[in-house]
Amino acid sequence: MKLSSSLVYAAAIALAGCSGTQKEFKLTSPDGDIMVNVSVDDSITYSVSHNGQTIVNPSRIALEFAGADNIGEGLTGAKGTTSTIDRKVDAPFYRQASIDEKANELRLALDDSTAVTFRAYNDGVAYRIETAYSTPRTVVNETAQFNLAGAPEMLVPIVRSFKTSFEMPYTAARLDTFSTAADQLMFLPVYADFGEGGKVLICESDLESYPGMFLTATDGRLSGKYAKMPESVSYHPTRMQENVETTKDHIAEVQGTRTYPWRIIAIADEDTGLPVNNMVYLLGAENRIGDTSWIKPGKVAWDWWNAWGLKNVGFKPGIDTRTYKAYIDFASQYGIEYIVMDEGWSDPKTGNVLETIPEIDLPELVAYGKEKNVDIWLWMVCNALDSTLEEACEKYAKMGIKGFKLDFIDRDDQLAVERVYRVSEAAARHGIMLDIHGMYKPTGINRTFPNVLNFEGIFGLEQMKWSNPDMMTYDVTFPYIRMVQGPADYTPGGFRNRTKDNYEINYNDPQTQGTRAHQVAMYVICDAPFTMLADNPSEYMADPECTKFIAAIPTVFDETVIPAGKVGEYIVTARRDGDTWWIAGMTNWDYRILMLDLPFLTEGVTYTGTMLSDDVNAGSDYTKYTITDITADSKTPLEVTLASGGGFVAKLTPQK
Repeated sequence: MKLSSSLVYAAAIALAGCSGTQKEFKLTSPDGDIMVNVSVDDSITYSVSHNGQTIVNPSRIALEFAGADNIGEGLTGAKGTTSTIDRKVDAPFYRQASIDEKANELRLALDDSTAVTFRAYNDGVAYRIETAYSTPRTVVNETAQFNLAGAPEMLVPIVRSFKTSFEMPYTAARLDTFSTAADQLMFLPVYADFGEGGKVLICESDLESYPGMFLTATDGRLSGKYAKMPESVSYHPTRMQENVETTKDHIAEVQGTRTYPWRIIAIADEDTGLPVNNMVYLLGAENRIGDTSWIKPGKVAWDWWNAWGLKNVGFKPGIDTRTYKAYIDFASQYGIEYIVMDEGWSDPKTGNVLETIPEIDLPELVAYGKEKNVDIWLWMVCNALDSTLEEACEKYAKMGIKGFKLDFIDRDDQLAVERVYRVSEAAARHGIMLDIHGMYKPTGINRTFPNVLNFEGIFGLEQMKWSNPDMMTYDVTFPYIRMVQGPADYTPGGFRNRTKDNYEINYNDPQTQGTRAHQVAMYVICDAPFTMLADNPSEYMADPECTKFIAAIPTVFDETVIPAGKVGEYIVTARRDGDTWWIAGMTNWDYRILMLDLPFLTEGVTYTGTMLSDDVNAGSDYTKYTITDITADSKTPLEVTLASGGGFVAKLTPQK
């Protein structure tokens, strides 16, 4: 770790002040805008201020064990040591190629075996508990309080059970008005608006061998709540999907020496600072697989959302070899790297992922794909793969399968989290990439196992198959909240684009709200190293101009900035690939004219390119768009008109 001379000096001064046992401690961010006050006097409490305004009032930290002393009770002080972090972190397949990590750290040794570590970054605060016991422990409960100051306006996803796919729209309300019902759970991240005090997200990272944290609201205070450890399970009658039936009385069984998950309070002056907050990634455990050169991000033609809905192909499409060859042909024609074979290629009732149905000749499809420069991913229920993990990984890696799309985890208790780590490690050893659906929010595991390219845990496009939610508002909300935890497999690309008034639910021929340009913008706005084209090849081939535009958008970038936006209203994202910038925007149901400043462009350089945007008639026909030539520079605002539910994507390259 490289330390700057000024930070080394500051650390030395702070360390000198922390010798011996103390009860009160202070930690500031490198820029001085964030301050953490920690008290170790009988209990452990912390508070946080930003720009001189308190955003977290004193909040407790504790860990309760069965039959052993608890952490955070009966304390008389702690020994504090401080250090600084100043290093460049490589971030393969992330929203930027590398991250300059700068933070100040305070480690409080409570006794010889327990400690709490705090970190203050310029964009947030995190803490975690550490233990060094000689024997294992049973964790009965963890106290993690977030006593937010005042009554901030909040956006939270609410569920009624720990069994959830983590796919919910956001509920908006002031903190002091949220229900205190025992079964009302908020899953992370949650958003709080403190006005001049900033915008805040509560997140977590490095969730390993431990349950994920939900939050409950009581008397205006948020407190952590966790799924108990499963004791017995049952299986879904039509697919071998595991469901928890009974639980134990505790939340985890852990090794005595370990670190616990990081609890994160991400902070930004404005909403636009949130989508580029890197704390979750930085606090994830470091790369455990070494070389990542074999990992190839890209786009994938998907079958399930469009119900294998090929049209005018001269045969009846279905889950068979002929249909998947047609998907391969489409992917090859447009330079799309992969197809995914979703549920049905093997018998879901048996859960046997080692055998295909008779209608599928998998070796033939792999060979056909190789001829066309298209590789194959296979969908599996996660626990079904886990039951035959080594055999399946070995078989399909040898066959030439490049990745697994895993599904139906639908919980984040300790055993579910351990399963995700187990399959991620095994897949990496066999050279297999992963896209995990039915998944809790990512918590830095894409840093630990970079072969895990994408995650669901989002209220994505599949919702349009069976419901009519307000997706336009959600689409300009989740990038500020959910995406801070990690990549999001929203599965965009629907081409049956409808207005608010003419949208209809159709499971087998699904429609989308908003304009076609809005769908295209998703490919830039979503952090998604592996991203799907959700509609069927027939729809895409009927509009080759738009399909070619989508196919040309990279999935991995060197830099990301958010030049404009407001949560729930609109967002503009700019991503750099080499010296080319891709800029995209989406709006809610409001018509909007944007004058975009482009200070991230190289000063003095003229950029030329193209822009796909809403057509003047898009207000009545949401499939209409235009592609125009544009010129831009760092000094001249770019004017963009967005239809209701609209969007745009611009590609800018320095003029030669």
